Amino acid sequence: MPAVPVIPAVPVIPAVSVSTAPRLHRIATNGVRLNVAVAGDGPAVLLLHGFPHTWQVWSSIIGPLAGRYRVIAPDLRGLGASERAVDGYDAGTLAADAEGLLDALGEPSAAVVGIDAGTAPTVLLALRRPGLVRRLVVMEALLGRLPGAEHVVAGGAPWWFGFHAVPGLAETVLAGNEAPYIDWFLDSGTLGRGVPEDIRAAFVHAYTGSEALRCAFSYYRALTTSARQIEDAVATARLTVPTMAVGSHPVGNGLERQLRPVADDLVGHQLQDCGHIIPLDRPDALLALLAPFLSADLPK
Repeated sequence: MPAVPVIPAVPVIPAVSVSTAPRLHRIATNGVRLNVAVAGDGPAVLLLHGFPHTWQVWSSIIGPLAGRYRVIAPDLRGLGASERAVDGYDAGTLAADAEGLLDALGEPSAAVVGIDAGTAPTVLLALRRPGLVRRLVVMEALLGRLPGAEHVVAGGAPWWFGFHAVPGLAETVLAGNEAPYIDWFLDSGTLGRGVPEDIRAAFVHAYTGSEALRCAFSYYRALTTSARQIEDAVATARLTVPTMAVGSHPVGNGLERQLRPVADDLVGHQLQDCGHIIPLDRPDALLALLAPFLSADLPK
């Protein structure tokens, strides 16, 4: 695809950085401007977050990874400090956002890591552009209607999926009450251990206001489209890149079981005593898995 320009008002990000502390940039890709944290130097690692997160969900692992890699952690379309796009919240468009972001940063390939809402776009990117994805890590999400995870949703989808999916409803009900709602997800996603106050406050701020909520819930309203895109992709292609599926609570091995029939090179792990928000709840355990997997095909 043609190069995607960096917005002129923002300096072009240098190919080499000696700092492991993230610096924020605003980058144009696929018709939307994304807020992007970049740190470190080396082979690219792209991190895609979920709900109700921003790039800061990766705060505990960016520094350690940036000692060897160029870590790229955007706020997804419409979320955090990224542009509040009118549409494009399906996995296919988000995969194109990621592809354009790597192109804008001059990265010919990357290891790609996704959690929650960031998982389906990473899988689609690897299916559609296997030459662009060096290695794939996916966590705590299910891929539409692919078989293998029936045990995870035996009692039906979580209640908030239906609530968020009704156009206009959730943002109207929740406006003015965002903090306790986001707190509930953060508390349950870390098994009651909570998250650092500065990150909690950043997440609440990012999801406060009707327009911010509208963008967040648009991900749920696009789930049917995203599921169809995944089904269409695996009907014509296999997942050929080395892939690691990491589960905790509540998805467990559901994602691994969905990927097993369509992946050529898959390893699965389940983290015990870990909530859904793995990078904040058990960052050390996650890093212990990421370090050998991401470096497996790099020069020693």
